[in-house]
Amino acid sequence: MGSVVYFSSATGNTRRFVEKLGFPAARIPLLPKDEPLRVTDEYVLIVPTYGGGNLKGAVPKQVIKFLNNPDNRALCRGVISSGNTNFGKAYCIAGDIIAAKLGVPHMYKFELLGTPEDVSRVREGLEQFWQKTTPTQA
Repeated sequence: MGSVVYFSSATGNTRRFVEKLGFPAARIPLLPKDEPLRVTDEYVLIVPTYGGGNLKGAVPKQVIKFLNNPDNRALCRGVISSGNTNFGKAYCIAGDIIAAKLGVPHMYKFELLGTPEDVSRVREGLEQFWQKTTPTQA
């Protein structure tokens, strides 16, 4: 079964959402001085949208740095993004940008902390997704 890689700012909204999912998860470091995250297994990326509705700055710098590592980038199988509907057309645009660059699906969008229904839908969706993409052992 795959895992989740996520970025969460100091507010911790994305971290709290990911913890509710119950999947193995790794956090992209918040501070530049922290040891960079390197992954060795397939994962789905969960990312908040920054920039207050602007395309520039929508993807957090820490996520860009993480994805600039070719090994990390190669193991991404999908993106889930959070945002704020006040951003209008830029709602969850970070997920659109990353999915287009990596050629992976933008699997789900949720607002801010996400609702219990969002958590349930993402959990079920990830379970189904990993069942389809993980080869069964003979």
